[in-house]
Formats: sequence, structure tokens, C-alpha cells
Amino acid sequence: MTDYELKNIDSEDIEDLLVKVETSFDIKFVGDELVHIKTFGEFCDHITNKIQLDNSDNCTSQQAFYKLRESISSTLQIDNKTISTDFPLTELLPRQSRRSRTKKLEKHLGFKLNILRPPHWVTGTLAILLLASLVGLFFNWQIGLLGLAFSISGLWFTNKIGNELDLQTVGQVAEKMTRENYLKSRRNPKTFNKSEIEKVLTDWFSNDLDLDKSKLTREAKFV
Repeated sequence: MTDYELKNIDSEDIEDLLVKVETSFDIKFVGDELVHIKTFGEFCDHITNKIQLDNSDNCTSQQAFYKLRESISSTLQIDNKTISTDFPLTELLPRQSRRSRTKKLEKHLGFKLNILRPPHWVTGTLAILLLASLVGLFFNWQIGLLGLAFSISGLWFTNKIGNELDLQTVGQVAEKMTRENYLKSRRNPKTFNKSEIEKVLTDWFSNDLDLDKSKLTREAKFV
């Protein structure tokens, strides 16, 4: 198979991604407007046409990097001349002060970066407990409810205090900003670059849904 059949992707994962797309591009999907979309290419065209802003042919990821670099320099007192796209995040955000430094950056930028997470073994254990609790409801509803309450609150709490990094460099953070906060990452948030929307969406679907980007073509089918 040369192209992905996106219908095989969990619908909830796609729905979660659509919510992020709405936020990033400041758009809103209404009713069944996406029902007619059959391929990934049609989806990209629909999003491009839905963004009712002036077109400006400049690079958003470059602007995102400059905006992030300025925030790093201003909030963490680091010479911006030393900050390149391959600057290691572990040097920028040492573990002992990682959460506080990240919050400072987010406050200066005006949006969440969502670059910190709890350890995988913690979320994995809580996810298993959540599933076991759902099954347990059929045998002992009281114990099942207790397990559900503990696992759900545990997942919420660990996400609040998570301190692990999946990204390695400043450049990777800038690319994440470009995907998840597209308009806010631009110098002029009242404009967009029409020619780069398909690439942004391709990177996004590939990254969030763990898809091979080379096979995520315009012909990849949703249905």
C-alpha cells in the first residue's frame, strides 16, 4: 500500500488532533462540514481555504524560533547570540528548575508549550489501573470506582508535575510551536502563509499519529 488509509487511525485520536487544529489556526469546525472530506489533500485544502486571513509569504517556523529565542533571552537571561536551533534543552532547562523555567517562557510567549510529561512508566501503570478498574466495575463496583478515581486523579496530577522532556533542541520546540500555535508564533498573527499549511498539517499528523511522513500523501484516504 503506497498511501495510508487514515480510516484505520483511531477516530478519537483524529478528533483530538482536530481540536488542536482549531486552536492553532483560530478556526471552528461547525456541524458536519468535514463529512465530504475523503482524502488528506482535501483536508489540507479545506483548512487553507477556511483561514480567512491575509496571505504573507514568510516562514512561520523561522518566526517561531525568533520569538522563542527572544523569550529565552528575556526570561532566562541568556545571550540570544548563543541560542541556535540545535541548542540543547537540557542546558536551557536543567531538571532542578525545569518546570519553573518552562512556566516563565510560557508566560512570556502567551501560550502553553506542553513540552513536559511524567515518566512513561508512571502513565503506563496508571493507564493499566484505569482499564482494570473499568473491568472491576462488573465484579465489585465500589472497588472499581475507587480504582477509577485514583487512576484518573493520578493521571491528572502526574501531568501537572511531569518533568520529562521528549524534545531535545530549541529548534524542535519552535517546530512544535509552529504546529500547535501557528498564528501566535507569527510576527503578525493576522496573516498566514498559504503555501506552508499543507506541510504543517503533514508534520502534525505524522508526529501526533505516528505516521510515516513519506506515505502521508494527498491521496491518503479518510474513508
